[in-house]
Amino acid sequence: MMLKERIVALDVGDRRIGIAVSDPLGLTAQPIETYTRVGYGPDTRHIKAVADSYNTSHILCGLPRNMDGSEGFQVGKVREFAAQLEQAGLTVEYYDERMTTIQAESALLEGGLHRDERKRKVDMVAAVMILQSYLDAEASRQRAEAEMADADAEEPDDEEDSDIWVFDDEDGNPVTLRLVHEVTIEGIRYLLFNDMDNPDPDADFLVMAESDVDGELQYESVEDEELIQHIYDIYLKNSDQ
Repeated sequence: MMLKERIVALDVGDRRIGIAVSDPLGLTAQPIETYTRVGYGPDTRHIKAVADSYNTSHILCGLPRNMDGSEGFQVGKVREFAAQLEQAGLTVEYYDERMTTIQAESALLEGGLHRDERKRKVDMVAAVMILQSYLDAEASRQRAEAEMADADAEEPDDEEDSDIWVFDDEDGNPVTLRLVHEVTIEGIRYLLFNDMDNPDPDADFLVMAESDVDGELQYESVEDEELIQHIYDIYLKNSDQ
């Protein structure tokens, strides 16, 4: 599998920042640390150093929206810090982290960790959950796009295929023709074909379609030169328009 640029994910809080990173294949999220904040300058330099250590500039910031999807005061703080990261040359992307901290706390409780230990790790675990959710969503999106691309590639172009007809010549050999014009005159349907292997206009082929007694369509070549010229003129006139 192709290696991908790694992503450093952040769960940004007022006092601590949980940090996680994606694996080289972009499949799993791995914990790094819980960083205790000092100030915008040192915090930014620390995150930049972490990103540099993984040879990446891609930062994923969890966005703590309200449960109704709106952005509250804490979201504004995250965006302010993200702006500092962008000024340091990092590329910031956001991901909805609603309920992530609660889920991380629950996971740590189930692990039997003491309160102080949970406090030290909850932000880091939240960052892991944010990143893993993002990676899973991206993988699903890419699979869906690949499936759609495969379906488009396999789906025949019905309109184009319907223009291609195959007839047998006098010797019973198949001849491939393209339908270029169709017209009905006095209740009779005429089809003008072009020989795909012969660019000479004289190679155009006109047939008329009529139903037999059983209702099956039968195609017969047209020999009337005046009729052929008349239909060909109609075709040329429509082509010019």
